[in-house]
Amino acid sequence: MAGPDVGFWQERFATGTTPWDRGGPNPQLQQWLDEGLVGLQHRVLVPGCGRGWEVALLAGRGVPVTGIDYAPAAIEACRALLERQGLQAPLVQADVLEWQPDAPVDVVYEQTCLCALHPDHWQRYAQQLHAWIQPGGRLLALFVQARAEESAQGFIKGPPYHCDIHAMRALFPGDRWAWPKPPYPALASGPVRELVVPLTRR
Repeated sequence: MAGPDVGFWQERFATGTTPWDRGGPNPQLQQWLDEGLVGLQHRVLVPGCGRGWEVALLAGRGVPVTGIDYAPAAIEACRALLERQGLQAPLVQADVLEWQPDAPVDVVYEQTCLCALHPDHWQRYAQQLHAWIQPGGRLLALFVQARAEESAQGFIKGPPYHCDIHAMRALFPGDRWAWPKPPYPALASGPVRELVVPLTRR
């Protein structure tokens, strides 16, 4: 398998080596909640949920949310966070390239999963997302902008892997996804930026 395997992620979470963890939910998710793009009527998936900050935020708002992660230690950390806050949400330890929900959902919150997958697996993951989300549902995406200079020279380094906007347009083509008009807001997240792009599944 190209890129990090489950052992890589298990070690990171088991040892607390998670420099990408901001210690709370991404503020963009709060904005989407305030704008009504995510609400009580939506069934939501959070792939690559990690320690579960976004899962906890959504569960605390009463949104039906399921967290998914590759690493057992991440699922354990997410479950512990929910318990500390007196919250409940289904959690699934699974490979996102193979797992399927029982039924299509309304929203997928995509922040840390795509950029954690080696680009060799992006097409498969994009197929999964299209299958997971019902027509008219949303992919609330934060596309990580990292290592752009190295990427321009042909290097593929990560995680996080650089989610170039041209690659994203090819990965999520207009005949399958409705794109908002640019420019897209850029959210600073430590040493990287994230482009805020809510897509609608056709």
